[in-house]
Amino acid sequence: MARRTAETAIRHAIVEAYRELSDKGLNAGSSGNISVHLGDGMLITPTGCTAETLRSSQIVPCGLDGTWKGPLAPSSEWAMHAEVYERVGTAQAVVHTHADNCVALAAHGKSIPAFHYMLQSFGGKDVLCVPYHPFGTRELGAAAGKALEDRTACLMANHGMLARGKTLHEAFETTLRLEVIARQYRMALTIGAPKLLTDKQMALVAKQFEDYGKQPHAKIKHRWMVP
Repeated sequence: MARRTAETAIRHAIVEAYRELSDKGLNAGSSGNISVHLGDGMLITPTGCTAETLRSSQIVPCGLDGTWKGPLAPSSEWAMHAEVYERVGTAQAVVHTHADNCVALAAHGKSIPAFHYMLQSFGGKDVLCVPYHPFGTRELGAAAGKALEDRTACLMANHGMLARGKTLHEAFETTLRLEVIARQYRMALTIGAPKLLTDKQMALVAKQFEDYGKQPHAKIKHRWMVP
């Protein structure tokens, strides 16, 4: 009963998050997908879905080997999500979008270097752009999954972006933040090559980020605080 209740909440949360990504212009049509880790598999958006038509009953239970239950097939990108869950024990949600600024950089195979201290919010001094692989392939899944072992987000050449989180809210917020930082980097490039922070400067930022944004005595509640 408890698992069924949790699954229902996750299904509704995925639909809500998927619609909000569309509303914010990070996805259009049937692009992008979302999953949440559940048990030894995941719940993931179905292939071909759109924000306008997606319903919670259409979210697909899918194994990490790509097997699924029900009448609808999972997103063609299920392998990316599975690779992240298999490689990163703390990952509980994965978001993939074709957000404009992320795609613009990915089209040039550009990683995002330490032009701003907020790069540390993704787990290090940069956000990598993994080499191109055809969509929906295990090769792409492995490349993206590897990039997310020590980062919470990455770009994928000629494709888009991928983000992970301990919660769906966290993965969603990481997605929004990456699109902002991608836009800022793209704008900086129009002036010229931006000055990058040094490894020493970023090491200090990493130290500062150990308690960045954390409230000492109160826990802030967020949407989609589901398993």
